[in-house]
Amino acid sequence: MESMYFNEEHQLFRESLRDFLKKEVVPHIDKWEKTGTIERFIWEKFGEMGFFGIAYPEAYGGMDLDLFYTVILLEELQRINSGGFAAAIWAHAYLAMTHVNKEGSHEIKERYLTPSITGEKIGCLCITEPFGGSDVAGMRTTAVKKGDKFVINGSKTFITNGLYSDYLVVAAKTNPELGNKGISIFIMDRDTPGISATKLDKLGWRASDTGEIAFDNVEIPLENLMGEENMGFPYIMQHFALERLIMGINAHARAEYAIEYTLQYMSERQAFGRTIDKFQALRHTMADLAAETEVCKTFNYAVAFRLDKKEYVVKEATMSKLQSTKMADNVIYQCLQMLGGYGYMEEYPLARMLRDSRLGPIGGGTSEILREIIAKMIIDKKDYKPAT
Repeated sequence: MESMYFNEEHQLFRESLRDFLKKEVVPHIDKWEKTGTIERFIWEKFGEMGFFGIAYPEAYGGMDLDLFYTVILLEELQRINSGGFAAAIWAHAYLAMTHVNKEGSHEIKERYLTPSITGEKIGCLCITEPFGGSDVAGMRTTAVKKGDKFVINGSKTFITNGLYSDYLVVAAKTNPELGNKGISIFIMDRDTPGISATKLDKLGWRASDTGEIAFDNVEIPLENLMGEENMGFPYIMQHFALERLIMGINAHARAEYAIEYTLQYMSERQAFGRTIDKFQALRHTMADLAAETEVCKTFNYAVAFRLDKKEYVVKEATMSKLQSTKMADNVIYQCLQMLGGYGYMEEYPLARMLRDSRLGPIGGGTSEILREIIAKMIIDKKDYKPAT
């Protein structure tokens, strides 16, 4: 399967990235997990290596490479066992930057996309609201046009990079009476007057800064509108396919790493005169977990291949996130059990991995919402259309 999607250049990229993460990131992870702050120097090092630009146009400093370079980036980020660090990186590179690239004007791309690729600027995407959760259409944040400005009022929550980012990509209602047909997308600098943020204390993803953001009469120029006015909802839905596939890939990658670590532990841990990987009950459990992981991984690669060909894979990406995050939670739970009491100790990796994994079925659309989206497509024959 590897040779179907990955060529020699992909493999060299994986080796280079893995070496970079081991040398430049892993030594700092425990500190960032404790402080909840990822130091700025690492963003610039990611930029210097070109990791933020792999999916973006050469005109703005990117490399415009195929989606499987992104798959490799996501998989390797999971292997360093910090869901928070991984989330901070991909939320910048594939949530905020995706909107800037797809909807931003040339001027906006020069101002925000180019420094995002170099790691000089960090972005965050602000969609979820305190009263809305997965109900994007029910958002209350408004953008009212006054003269040559938009005035933004409202709040967002659970925003990755919500405190330390340099700019915000914000969804707000320009025509509230139109419901989801009245949403627009804006970009604004962090230091714009009226923006404030509060850090949230989380169960997992401890290294990332997750914030609740308030907008109090925030004034931005009309040209900070990205794309067409009132077209925000289709833009958001279109990019959700990538976000959900990313979370599906994250899930199969962390499950794969959990199995790899656990099998190594089992090959060394002795009980009753032999290593515990010789006990049939445990062997068969691990066989089941490996099979579940491989099925999700194979499906995710197939969806990534289609998305790379510009197919509209909203159904398949939704299925990817639904099944893969559920699978990963189960795999990591069972792997922790294989370590016995040591699995519950913070010095072993499974404790953090279990906490980090639990966000999978919640973030980017809860599993309950995803099931309803799939049900609408397969039962009600709803046909979601890409933004034109």
